[in-house]
Amino acid sequence: MALRLGDIAPDFTAQTTQGTIHFHHWLGDSWGVLFSHPADYTPVCTTELGACANLMREFEKRNVKVAALSVDPLDSHLGWISDINETQHADVNFPIIADADRTVSNLYDMIHPNASETATVRSVFVIGPDKKVKLTLTYPASTGRNFDELLRVIDSLQLTAKYQVATPVNWKHGEECIVVPAVPTAEIPRKFPKGHRIVKPYLRYTPQPNL
Repeated sequence: MALRLGDIAPDFTAQTTQGTIHFHHWLGDSWGVLFSHPADYTPVCTTELGACANLMREFEKRNVKVAALSVDPLDSHLGWISDINETQHADVNFPIIADADRTVSNLYDMIHPNASETATVRSVFVIGPDKKVKLTLTYPASTGRNFDELLRVIDSLQLTAKYQVATPVNWKHGEECIVVPAVPTAEIPRKFPKGHRIVKPYLRYTPQPNL
């Protein structure tokens, strides 16, 4: 059964390019991004892992750990990293999980038989410090992911986990947020002292509260 938002992300033990990890223990109190790619030594995946490596400081600023996965074996991952670093001007310094027996792929429903019976699709899972799934995305093998969008979503998830706000369409860090309907209008000044504006009784904006 596919994982749904709010489900506990399955725990597992796996070999990676940075040694054996016990997933929940490895995450600790951090947020996590787990993403799969169809195969090693493929062009789109090479660009994705390079882009992710070059954004690691951004992930670290947000207390996010990143792990990639495919059903290729460990020696394939290790060899491929050299190509990624060379062609993408990167330094892959996050673990790539070797899942030749498909244990993790099956736990996370990463293989979609109608797309491919053997390769993992481009799945993305954002996992909170409580080990619950906060976001899922699935891309076809032919379409590379947008890691800037992942960072944007993580910013929203972390913000809305602490404050009674939601983020509107195309929101970016630093922009106005929407006060959730559960907050009565009379309580907005106390909860959001930076100010607010009312467009409709159900559409109330406030400056991003954690800035």
